[in-house]
Amino acid sequence: MSTYVLGFHEIDRTALPRVGGKGANLGELSSIEGVRVPGGFCVTTEAYRTVVERDPAVGGLIDDLAGLRADDRAGVARAAGRLRDAIEALPVPEEIEKDITRRLADLAAETGSAGEVACAVRSSATAEDLPSSSFAGQQDTYLNVRGERAVVDAVRSCWASLFTDRAVAYRVRNGFDHRAVRAAVVVQRMVFPDAAGIMFTADPVSSNRRVVSIDAGFGLGEAFVSGLVDADNYRVRDGRITGRRVATQTVELRASADGGTEERPVEEARRHAQTLDDAQILRLERLGRRIEAHFGRPQDIEWALSDGEFHVLQSRPVTTLYPVPEADDDRNHVYISYGHRQMMTDAFAPLGLSMFELFHRRLGRTAGTVAGNRFYKDLSHELASPLTRAATLKSVAQADVLMVAALRAVLARKDFARNLARGRTSLTDVGPGGPLPLIRQYLKLSREDDPRVVPDLIARAEATVEELRRGLAGASGDALFAAIEKDHDVVAELTFDPRSVAAALIGIQSVNWVNKRMARWLGVRNAADALSQSADHNVVAAMGLDLLAVSDVVREHPAVVAYLETAGRDTFFAGLAGVEGGEAVSRSLEDYLRAYGMHGQGGIDITRTRWSEDPTLLVPLILANVRALAPGERERRAERGRAEAERTMNDLLERLRKLPGGARKARRAAHRMSLVRHFIGYREYSKHALLQRYELYKRAILAEAGRLALQGVIDKPEDVYFLTFEELRQAVATGRLERAVIAERRQAYETYRKLTPPRVITSEGEMIDGAYDAGRLPEGALAGVAVSSGVVEGRARVVLDMARAEVEEGDILVTVFTDPSWSPLFVSVKGVVMEVGGVMTHGAVVAREYGLPSVVGVEGATRRIRDGQRIRVNGSEGYVELLPEEA
Repeated sequence: MSTYVLGFHEIDRTALPRVGGKGANLGELSSIEGVRVPGGFCVTTEAYRTVVERDPAVGGLIDDLAGLRADDRAGVARAAGRLRDAIEALPVPEEIEKDITRRLADLAAETGSAGEVACAVRSSATAEDLPSSSFAGQQDTYLNVRGERAVVDAVRSCWASLFTDRAVAYRVRNGFDHRAVRAAVVVQRMVFPDAAGIMFTADPVSSNRRVVSIDAGFGLGEAFVSGLVDADNYRVRDGRITGRRVATQTVELRASADGGTEERPVEEARRHAQTLDDAQILRLERLGRRIEAHFGRPQDIEWALSDGEFHVLQSRPVTTLYPVPEADDDRNHVYISYGHRQMMTDAFAPLGLSMFELFHRRLGRTAGTVAGNRFYKDLSHELASPLTRAATLKSVAQADVLMVAALRAVLARKDFARNLARGRTSLTDVGPGGPLPLIRQYLKLSREDDPRVVPDLIARAEATVEELRRGLAGASGDALFAAIEKDHDVVAELTFDPRSVAAALIGIQSVNWVNKRMARWLGVRNAADALSQSADHNVVAAMGLDLLAVSDVVREHPAVVAYLETAGRDTFFAGLAGVEGGEAVSRSLEDYLRAYGMHGQGGIDITRTRWSEDPTLLVPLILANVRALAPGERERRAERGRAEAERTMNDLLERLRKLPGGARKARRAAHRMSLVRHFIGYREYSKHALLQRYELYKRAILAEAGRLALQGVIDKPEDVYFLTFEELRQAVATGRLERAVIAERRQAYETYRKLTPPRVITSEGEMIDGAYDAGRLPEGALAGVAVSSGVVEGRARVVLDMARAEVEEGDILVTVFTDPSWSPLFVSVKGVVMEVGGVMTHGAVVAREYGLPSVVGVEGATRRIRDGQRIRVNGSEGYVELLPEEA
C-alpha cells in the first residue's frame, strides 16, 4: 500500500487523518451495497506534508497567518495570495507523480478506456465534511481534467486552495490552527451527467427528518451550486412526493472536449421541463435513505444521473440541524425549549446538565429531554388531552407568545396532532400532598393579605442556606457529594411548600386580575405595571438598586475609579486594597457580593462564572453608574417607584368608585392591588434561592476538582465541567478518569454552543416557528409582546454579553434574553427590547419594577437593530420602530 495514494476500496472512516473528510466519506460510500460511486483514489495528507509543510519558505508563510484578523480582508488576501503562489511553484517529487500515474492507469483500465480518463479533482481537508462541522466549498474543485500532467497540476492547486481567502478567514474566525488542517486530494473518474444535483435527507429549511429535499438541474451540478442557474426542487416524505418546484433552465454546464467545462444553451423543449421524472425522484429518495442509514445521521449528498443510473459523488453530514430530542415510542411528540422559558438559551456544560437534572429528580419531576446540551420539555401529553390543552397554552403564553403561536400551528396539523403521545400530565404536579394544601393556603393568604408572609418565607429559606454552608464547610470526598444530594431533599421541601407556592401564585394571579379588570372596567391597559414598581421583597430589582449604593461609595474615590478601569480578576481585591479609598469600596462590594454574588449570566448552569468568582464582571456597570448618575439615585428611584404605584392605585380606585357598583369594585380592586404590592416580588425569589445553593455547591466541587488536578487526574479544575455529577463523584473516589471523555464532551459542547435552539421542535426534528399578526403594526415596525407599558425613544445598545455592556443613561437595551443577573444593567437604561421572553419572565418583571417600557419576543432583534440606531419602543402596544437618522 502506497504512503501517498490510496484507492477508495482501501479507505474507510478511520482513514480520515490521511485522506480528509471527503476522501473518508467516499471510501465509506464505496462499501455500501447498491450505491454507485465513480472509481477513484486519494492523494494522502502525507503527500501534502512532504511537499508543502516541509518547505521552509511555505512554512514561514503559514506561520504568518497566525497574526491575521478575520475582518482584515486586505491583510487576509495578501497573506493567503502569497502562500498560494508559493505552493503552486513547488515541485512534486517523482515518487508521488509515479503513484498518481499508476492509479490513473488503473482507472483507465477499469473503464475500458484506451486513452486518457477524464477526472474530477477535489480537495479533501482534514477539517472538511466532519460529523460535527462541514467546511464544504472552501477549497477548489477541477472538473474534466485530462492527462497525467494536468492531474498532478490540479492536485497541487488543491493543496494551494487550502489557503483561499475564505478558508483562511474562516479558520481565523473560528480559532482553527492553520497547521492542524491538512489537504488530501480526491481524484475521481468524471461522470458526464444528463442531470445532477444535491439531496438533503432532512429538510434544510424546517429540519424535518422525514422530508427529503432534492435539487436537480440539467448537466453538471456545479452550475447551480455556483448560482449560475436555477434548479428544480422536489420534496419527498415517506416515499410520497409532497412538493415540487420546476425551474426555468436556459443554460447548462457540460464537459468540453478539450478538458474543463463550458456553458451551453438549453434547447427550448427542455427549458420548462421537469429535470427528473417522478419514478426517478422516488428512486433517488430511497438511495438517500440508504446512505443516511449507513452514516447514522442526515446527509447532504451530491449525485449525478448518467445513462439512467444514479451515481453518488459525495456525501457529507448536515451539521446545521438541531439535534432531535429522543422519544421512547413511535408516537408524535412536541417539545418546548426550557431555556426560552428560563431566559437562558445557551448550551449547558455536562456538569450543569447533570446538576439541573439532579434538582428536578429530587422534585420527582424530569428536567426534560436533553438535546443540543439544552433541556426540552415534552408537552405532548398536555396538548393531546382536551382537559389540559387550554391551560397549557395559557401557561406557555405567559412565558413566550411566539412559543404558544408555534404550538397552535402544530395543533392545526390534524394528522400530526391525532397521533400525539398520551400519558400522565404534569400540570397537577404540585407536590406529594396534592393540590388541596395548596388551594387552602392560596385562599388563606389571599384573604388575609398579611405583609409578613413573604419575609417569613424568605427567612426560613435563608436559614436552610446557612445550614448548608455549615454542612459543606468540613465535608470532602464522598461525604461532600452525599451532603449535596441530601440538600436537594431540603430544596424539594421548600419548592413544594404549599405556603410558598401559594404566595408566588397570588402575586402572578393578582397582576392578571388587575390588568383584566382595569381594562374591562376603565379601558386601562397593563394597569399592574405601575403597581409593581418598588414592590416589596423583589430580590432581583433590589440587586440593581443596591449596586447603585456601591457606585455611590466608588464615586467618592477617584483613585478607585481609575483602578477599576484596568482591574484584573485574579488580583482584584488585593489591588483594590492598595489604592486610596480601596478599603471602603472593598467593604461595600463584599457586602454586595455576600447578598448577590451567586448570580452571573446563565447562572442555572452551575459551571457558569458568578460575580463572587469574578467581581470584574460588575465593573462596567459600576463605572456606568458613576459616570451617568448622581449620588443618592438608589433612594430616589425606590421612592419614585413607590410614589408612582401609590398615585396609580389612588387614581384607579377613585375612577372605579364613580362607576355603577363602584364601591364594591373599588373594594375588590384595592384588595387585589394590595396583594400585588405584597406578593409580586416573591415571584423572583425561587431562582435566587437556588443560585445561593449553587454557589456553595460549586465552591465545594471546585475544591475537589483542585485536588484531582494536583493528583494529575485532570489537567485543570474546570475540566470537571465536562463530567456528570456521578462521574465526578467516582473520579474523586477512585482517583481515575478516562480523559478522552472530557475532550470529546468539550468538542461536542463547542459544536452545540454555536447552534440556535428552536423554541418548539417535534419528534420529526421539525423546528416550528410562531408568527405575529403584522397587520396591526406601523409600517416597518418589529413585532413583539408588550410587557411593560410606556413609549420611549433613544439610542439602541445591542448587548450580547453583560460583561461587555457599554451603556449610558437614556440608552435602550437590545439583547437576546436576560436572566436575573442583568438587573443591575436595567438601572442605566430607559427601555428594553429582547428576542426571548413573555409577560412573566424575569426581564419583564424587572422592567415593570423599574418602570421601563419593554417589548419582548422580537424575533432577530439583535440582528435587525443596529447598535447605536435610534429606535422607539412601544411597551403598551408591543412593537419597536426603527427611526430615521437625525440630521
